[in-house]
Amino acid sequence: MDTDQNSPQNSKKRDTALSKDGQWRSFPNVPCLLQYVNNGNYYGRIRVNGKLIRESLNTTVWSAAKLKLVDFLKEHREAKSVLKSPKFIESLELFTRDLESATNIKESSKQYRRDCIKKLQTTWPELWEMHIEDIPADGCKEWGSKLSKEIAGQYYNNMLGTLRMIIDRGIKEHKKNTKIILENPAMEVQRVKAKPADLKLPTPAQFDALIENLRKKSGGWGPRVADLAEFLAYSGMRVYSEAAWVEWNDVNWPQMEIIVRGDPVTATKNGETRRIPIITRMEKLLRRLQKEATGEKSERILKVSRGYESLARACKEVGIPKLNHKALRHLFGTYCIEAGVDVPTVADWLGHKDRGVLAMQTYRHHRNEHSQAMAKKVAF
Repeated sequence: MDTDQNSPQNSKKRDTALSKDGQWRSFPNVPCLLQYVNNGNYYGRIRVNGKLIRESLNTTVWSAAKLKLVDFLKEHREAKSVLKSPKFIESLELFTRDLESATNIKESSKQYRRDCIKKLQTTWPELWEMHIEDIPADGCKEWGSKLSKEIAGQYYNNMLGTLRMIIDRGIKEHKKNTKIILENPAMEVQRVKAKPADLKLPTPAQFDALIENLRKKSGGWGPRVADLAEFLAYSGMRVYSEAAWVEWNDVNWPQMEIIVRGDPVTATKNGETRRIPIITRMEKLLRRLQKEATGEKSERILKVSRGYESLARACKEVGIPKLNHKALRHLFGTYCIEAGVDVPTVADWLGHKDRGVLAMQTYRHHRNEHSQAMAKKVAF
């Protein structure tokens, strides 16, 4: 047992405290030091990376215990300072946990990030087992250079953003555990300038030919796909989050407008309800579809929400560039601007919150036919 004159047993002035079970004695004036009461052995105690470490100092002598405690603390604090950063896969787990628990992110946005992560894994599988501090900036640049040639600019920028956020999550965790701040190697990768889509949209005559082709040559579902195509072109709605959910209850005939509420769970893309005017062609379409409806206000107007294959076939047969659902939304925006509707109003109809910035970027290049007609009005 301890025979040191300065031991806690021999010092009436030394402050000590016993644990609840009476087995451990701590010393408020000497943090990190414990004594096991039953045999008098001293122990060092420290928390590293959230883990409590307690090791015997192999002595029952007070003065020796204090000297050995210094070495114990130095050893573990040095180990803490050189603690390896999380692996990328560990950072990804933390990022994914945060993503799934976020209440301010829509499910569609979460799914987009999940898709970016899948793409990231297929384009850089070696990354998963790298520690954050070992990810080379040159490696990030090489990955970015190759990927930027394979996918669209906006998609690439979102992929890069996802990579940066995952690494940032690992850096944040490492800082919490070690107080060490690492640099994000992905920050050295440059974003690309997203080029606006070169909109090759059909003329009114070509669009009419497309709709006729869909109705007559796409089998039993053809007329429904044609209805979908017309509905999107006459409203500019997003197909899955908006158009697919429109009910007859949303058609306000007195005001000649359609109320766009979006998905009952996630709402519209920007989370706001908006109103779109019923243009002449949309009125004609709705009047016909209403005659075929059941009369229930809660009945959805559209019977299908996709038609990629039919659209691709019809475009080829009509002899126009391939169209998808988003192109039909662009068609609405283009026709509105060409008809003289001011950009902020078109932006409101499309559900843009920027009052026309995106609309100007997207629709500043109108069809050559319209451009030439406008040019004839210019005189010196």
